[in-house]
Amino acid sequence: MARWLDVLVAKGVQELVFVNRPWPIDLRLPAAVFSCASLTRLYLGVWRLSDTTAVPRGVSFPNLRELGLCWNVMEDRDLAFMLERSPVLEFLVIMASQTGVRVRLVSHSLRCVPLGHTFLENIDVLEAPLLERLFQWQTVAGAGSRVMANRSFRIKIGRAPNLRVLGYLKPGEQELVVVAGSKEKIVPSVKILAIEVQFGVRNVLKKVPGFLRCFPNVETLHVQSPRIHEESTGKVNLKFWQEGGPIKCVLQSMKKLFFYEFRGLRSELTFLKFIAERGRVLEGMVVVLASECFSSGDVNAKLKPLANAKWSSRACKLELFRSPLTNVSGPLHNHELAADFGFADPFDLKYYSKAERISVS
Repeated sequence: MARWLDVLVAKGVQELVFVNRPWPIDLRLPAAVFSCASLTRLYLGVWRLSDTTAVPRGVSFPNLRELGLCWNVMEDRDLAFMLERSPVLEFLVIMASQTGVRVRLVSHSLRCVPLGHTFLENIDVLEAPLLERLFQWQTVAGAGSRVMANRSFRIKIGRAPNLRVLGYLKPGEQELVVVAGSKEKIVPSVKILAIEVQFGVRNVLKKVPGFLRCFPNVETLHVQSPRIHEESTGKVNLKFWQEGGPIKCVLQSMKKLFFYEFRGLRSELTFLKFIAERGRVLEGMVVVLASECFSSGDVNAKLKPLANAKWSSRACKLELFRSPLTNVSGPLHNHELAADFGFADPFDLKYYSKAERISVS
């Protein structure tokens, strides 16, 4: 492998996808890969990352703009080393991992970070002045090589003044910590927010208003309702959402709401009514019905309370669709689209473009 890498270095290779297969899955990555200074795009898969303490101090990736780490074994210092030696890196993709990963972002060039199917310890955005997009989906708390089913992990937002797109956050499963210069712990830069909410669990719902208050200037909110076995919230009325004071983004800035995989739960309907009756500048509400939960005859009965709500914004348009998908258990995603800045809203993945439109009578 070292000879192969020597050839790539001599040829001035710019794009490299280097995957170890089939066994062992934790083979040590050859340190010679760090000699490929011409690289602009690098994906490493199924490796144990090199012992960075043994890599020469002057080695770097001066031209690397995109880095993907897929199903690797790595320590905190390995990721820190890669970021430190990649001064113009714009896109960092971590897709799956063999062990728990603590993502600490210190970079003056990063713009987009998608994280998927990964065991996470924490996400700490310490110093990322150019970061615009941060995504995480299908992630679970991990400690070492063990998955911690009942353990939450922390998402800490420090200095990221350009962070405009953030998701999918999981209220009730993830602790959000905002480090700000003022007394208000808010992230005013975020305009597009996506959350995954277990509407059937009251302890989860209690966290949602607090999450939304951290993002006072959100203009588009995407809400994913994952599949549950039964609803256990009990009574959740509109006053529930007002506890703790008003939610600024709902009142003043939210223009679009997308709600995916609506299953007809009382708590889901109450949430939608709350947004409808408080959203002063709301322009559009799109509700995608979970296909396995509705027959053609009961859609109107389930959604009529929402259609009859006292909408705060008379200009708001309610659109209903039946999902073309079945048994959706979590947010849909496309990391390539997520990193494409040609799409203003990367959470609108067009998976529902073939959805059946439904009218409410």
